[in-house]
Amino acid sequence: MAMEVTHILLNAQAVDGAVRKQAEDSLKQFQDQNLPVFLFSLAAELASDEKPAESRKLAGLILKNALDAKEEHRKIEFVQRWLSLESTVRAQIKAFLLRTLSTMSLDARSTASQVIAKVAGIELPHKQWPELIGSLLSNLPQLPAHAKQATLETLGYICEEVSPDVVDQDHVNKILTAVVQGMNSTEENDVRLAAIRALYNALGFAQANFSNDMERDYIMRIVCETTLSPDVKIRRAAFECLVAISSTYYEKLAPYIQDIFNITAKAVKEDEEPVALQAIEFWSSICDEEIDILEEYGGDFSGDSDVPCFYFIKQALSFLVPMLLETLLKQEEDQDQDEGAWNIAMAGGTCLGLVARTVGDDIVPLVMPFIEENITKPDWRHREAATYSFGSILEGPSPDKLVPLVNTALNFMLTALVKDPNNHVKDTTAWTLGRMFEFLHGSALDASIINQTNCQQIITVLLQSMKDVPNVAEKACGALYFLAQGFEDVGSVSSPLTPFFQEIVQSLLAVTHREDAVESRLRTAAYEALNEVVRCSNDETAPLVVQLAPVIMMELHQTLENQGAADERHNELQGLLCGCLQVIIQKIGSSEQTKYHFMQYADQIMSLFLRVFTSRSATAHEEAMLAIGALAYATGSDFAKYMTEFYKFLESGLQNFEDYQVCAITVGVVGDVCRALEDKILPYCDGIMTQLLKDLSSNQLHRSVKPPIFSCFGDIALAIGENFEKYLLYAMPMLQSAAELSANAAGADDDMLEYTNSLRNGILEAYSGIFQGFKGSPKTQLLMPYAPHVLQFLDSLYAEKDMDDYVTKTAIGVLGDLADTLGSNAGPFIQQSVSSKDFLKECLSSDDHLVKESAEWAKLAISRAISF
Repeated sequence: MAMEVTHILLNAQAVDGAVRKQAEDSLKQFQDQNLPVFLFSLAAELASDEKPAESRKLAGLILKNALDAKEEHRKIEFVQRWLSLESTVRAQIKAFLLRTLSTMSLDARSTASQVIAKVAGIELPHKQWPELIGSLLSNLPQLPAHAKQATLETLGYICEEVSPDVVDQDHVNKILTAVVQGMNSTEENDVRLAAIRALYNALGFAQANFSNDMERDYIMRIVCETTLSPDVKIRRAAFECLVAISSTYYEKLAPYIQDIFNITAKAVKEDEEPVALQAIEFWSSICDEEIDILEEYGGDFSGDSDVPCFYFIKQALSFLVPMLLETLLKQEEDQDQDEGAWNIAMAGGTCLGLVARTVGDDIVPLVMPFIEENITKPDWRHREAATYSFGSILEGPSPDKLVPLVNTALNFMLTALVKDPNNHVKDTTAWTLGRMFEFLHGSALDASIINQTNCQQIITVLLQSMKDVPNVAEKACGALYFLAQGFEDVGSVSSPLTPFFQEIVQSLLAVTHREDAVESRLRTAAYEALNEVVRCSNDETAPLVVQLAPVIMMELHQTLENQGAADERHNELQGLLCGCLQVIIQKIGSSEQTKYHFMQYADQIMSLFLRVFTSRSATAHEEAMLAIGALAYATGSDFAKYMTEFYKFLESGLQNFEDYQVCAITVGVVGDVCRALEDKILPYCDGIMTQLLKDLSSNQLHRSVKPPIFSCFGDIALAIGENFEKYLLYAMPMLQSAAELSANAAGADDDMLEYTNSLRNGILEAYSGIFQGFKGSPKTQLLMPYAPHVLQFLDSLYAEKDMDDYVTKTAIGVLGDLADTLGSNAGPFIQQSVSSKDFLKECLSSDDHLVKESAEWAKLAISRAISF
């Protein structure tokens, strides 16, 4: 049955483009014309030891890609396609794959492992191929080393591919036994490595085993022993396993934590960097767990708390902090230039920052002596490490503890930023200043570290530092960002930044024009700082913000004239300029006085944004779309004059499934435009609603875009009122079926629950907009048939008890809107619903003042509806 494909597979890897293209087309044609024979032939190629290594590997990859895809809709299609093949064909392909696990070719074995796991991912949930795991485990101990390695690798991939509920506990026990035996020091290194990686993937299946003391002790002992293997790859994988155990089974770690501390401390001090990094990562992971627990329970552990905090970090503090401080001295010469750099010093500093967030004030006395001892040493490494340690502990401890220290250190830091001879030290100093301004400056603090006196010196130093090498200048822009942010709430009171506003803006614009601004994210950082300075400015500087608008417009105009040079950096610049204009529009549009001056630019700005849509950059499209949303808000009903021109771009944004972020943003902008135009949007509604309904019924659109589409129904209904009548027949059934789906989220993980809540919120916002839009219209009767379902949705949400506060507020608001719009007609329905009694009662006594406010309005509307 197999067809000869070797020649085509080799040609598909040819250097000659024409030969390669012809071979790829032949493969595509073969796949389209006869899929069963195509897949069978690939599996036969992969399994045959007579074939060249290159053709075998490619055959396996094509086979794997025929079973799985990144996009959810294609994945579903591939699963159906595989399951619809004849069972005999599938059985032959699977036999070839299993046979390949014992071949001598490492590439072929490894590819076969991955393909078997993909098939298992499809078949096991459908209760097919039940014998797979048994057959892999059956004679594992007797296999030669290379086949044992491939089998363990396959088991690992299967655990990664399928969810724990499709593998029964008996099989889980056998997999864990096989894997832990494979980690034994008597095995060959390749086998041990495959085994420890398989254990890493199987941890999610091992709940029952980790609840059994004997089994858990055994697994932990073997993992800890494996961290001492002579082979660096095995040691690293063993520590990766410990990291995964720390987050999956935190509550089971107490008996082992002392041993783990000893093992990790030794690795951090003496082992090679890849191993040491994982040893530090273990403690970072423990911090993450404890931070989450402390945040969730607010530090209040009464006897009934499910997840006790073991305070591992607090207990290890006096040993852990010195170990981490020592790592800070192991910097690399060029780490500041390389954006993706990660080394032991950076890992140690990151972990130190997490420790500070976990234990708060207790860390300060352990770090201060290190800073005092090293901050003035002649060797740059000591000065940089001291500065880095100070910056790392600025989030976590209380302002009372930190403000006095920062007040003492600030002058020293400002001098170092200008005068230290070493760039690494300057880079870290600027970063540390940014952290000081981020955490210890702002209206919420009793004692801020910044006042009228030192503000001038800080600004002078930062502006000077923005002329330094790119990585230092970038951190200085970041510090300026947080400096501006801290003055956000001073309101009409004069901000200490006001006298320097013009100088700051000019310096930031000068940075964006630097020849080397594309290095080290410098240009982006400069625009981010500029946006924040504008956003947090006050009325006094408003005329200067108005003057900034034409400057940025001119720059955007120049990038559009120079469209021929469009590359990634050029597109990024267009996006940054649109983002900057958005902030300017929001700032100027928020006060009547400046809005009037700004209107002279509105036409030009809009035509610039429309020209951006003709470029090919998704980033620039997103930013231009967001800026148009701001412009619609600022210009109000005057925005109508742009609609004829803008509508085609709005429509193509709504059709952009590929760049779904563009689609989501466009949906949001439809809402902005509805609020600006109100019923003037009517001529465009047919087109918009048609596209939105298409988006909802498409399985190609990313799910995250669906909640905002529902909210958008509400925006449209609010804008056009009773004219929404003709869309009710289409929109309401969509809302109804989505509501049924989202009401029950039992057993959902955190991500799914978060998505479900955003979906619920979108649906509720749609209902709210529709009820409010029809209020006072003679056509409110059209909504009566939908009232029982809406109330039933509210009741089922209340019964689920897993709404977040935001959904609770919107839900109780919908109850009020329904009562308010439908009045006494809906009285009997409302009286029958649980929501109008228990849910309302609960919301009236809520701690969240927004929920309470919403509930009070609902109570009033209900009492009016029922009393008639």
